[in-house]
Amino acid sequence: MSGGPILVFDSGVGGLSVVAALRERLPRAALAYACDNAMLPYGLREDAWLVARILRVCEAAVAVSRCVTLVVACNTASTLALDALRERLSVPVVGTVPAIKPAAALSRSGHIGLLATRATVSRAYTLGLIEAFAADCRVTRVAADALVGEAERWLVGDASDPEVIRRSLVPLWEDPLLDTVVLGCTHFPLLRDVLAAAAPREIHWVDSSEAIARRTAQVATGVAPRHGPGESFVTAADSRLTAGLARFGFAEPQLLALD
Repeated sequence: MSGGPILVFDSGVGGLSVVAALRERLPRAALAYACDNAMLPYGLREDAWLVARILRVCEAAVAVSRCVTLVVACNTASTLALDALRERLSVPVVGTVPAIKPAAALSRSGHIGLLATRATVSRAYTLGLIEAFAADCRVTRVAADALVGEAERWLVGDASDPEVIRRSLVPLWEDPLLDTVVLGCTHFPLLRDVLAAAAPREIHWVDSSEAIARRTAQVATGVAPRHGPGESFVTAADSRLTAGLARFGFAEPQLLALD
């Protein structure tokens, strides 16, 4: 019996940054992609509602894709629903953790930034990571929800708004010693070149995509070989996503049926 794909899930297109890392590590593996674009952005919604929604969408996507592993490429979904997903699903589930630990190890000055959504920068889980892995560092936490929209715009070919980029990054530059920034939302690595160009000096930009790909390679078994574009699924029809998803190796998105 043939296996199934690795399914990458996110609220929007941010998980495509993880897809890129998975393609590097597992170039022959079949991948599928699902996003809950009807409810984007997740970071502004109530926690209990989100858990129920994430379970509903992921269960439907796992069933229709016949995947062998689910990668939750979303910090908000991971911090809220990872345990519940693992209880409900029969396939391995890989989550996303902001790359605080590697950033702390990389920084020479001891001052790092965390660029993430409002929900992630203030969540107790994130504060716990900082205490555990960056207790000897100064960590500047910056909520940059507007960058989620910029990443979504980037995927469909729209130019980024320089003023939105500038305003989002300004708090990071108050201390000239800050030398490393954690991209704590999977949307943000899609804008890495734009962010680097807007920085006043050379910065180490760190994200968790490679760690996610490494962990996925460890737990995924029975993965089908890649043959042509992978399936993709959305919760709201949006023809603008077709070309962007194609750039990452996915077929035209199908509308995911939710019970």
